[in-house]
Amino acid sequence: MSISPDFSVAATAATAALAAYLLLGEPWAGRRMYASLARRRDTEPRALVRYFTLTLALWWSFAAVAVAALLLSPGVDPADLGIALPERPVYAVAGILIVTAIAAASGRNFHELAERGKHVPGLAAIEAMLPRTAEERRLAIAVAVTDGVCAELVYRGLLIAFGVGALGLPLYAAAALSVLVYALAGFYQGRQGVLVFALFGAVVTGLYLGTGSLLLPIAVHTALAVRDLTLPAPDKPRAPAAA
Repeated sequence: MSISPDFSVAATAATAALAAYLLLGEPWAGRRMYASLARRRDTEPRALVRYFTLTLALWWSFAAVAVAALLLSPGVDPADLGIALPERPVYAVAGILIVTAIAAASGRNFHELAERGKHVPGLAAIEAMLPRTAEERRLAIAVAVTDGVCAELVYRGLLIAFGVGALGLPLYAAAALSVLVYALAGFYQGRQGVLVFALFGAVVTGLYLGTGSLLLPIAVHTALAVRDLTLPAPDKPRAPAAA
């Protein structure tokens, strides 16, 4: 894979502002948002709906910056941001099918474990985001798909192109920097969340660099996000009835 983006002044300023926020602001803002949701989840019926709505607005705002950077820069090609077909479409399609099957099978297993009250890996870290109503479930799916599309466009497509075109970094150094920034987005889940995000970010970044396209990373990200955000919320113990 090789890219040579040439960002305009306006695109450089907009992307730099977004990158600074993702590096310095998003980890703390995300942690505060999730902590607030966890406190209000059991007492405010629409707390999760508001949280998901704000999350959707933020993600599409970030994606809008990526689109603006592309439109404002005649020297940036869509392929520089990963908006292109994979270099080996057959392998990409095979990878999508395999990941979708794995996500479906593991999701079914996680559902059964959760319904029986058994331990589900990683469930506690996102428990406040798990839907309990039909409306919450619809929004959860929308957030999962948005996360898969927008996170890959921003963290993989835009940030790597920015590192190469604006910061003058080699491709793999820019990719490593994007993984670091993405890892910090997991800070809302604590130290373990940062490690999990770093590992997952490295995997999808490798898929992007290997295929030259965001298609496979988006498919992988979306499949796993839908699996996780549609798990049933654990039942809360109810207080005993008054005598």
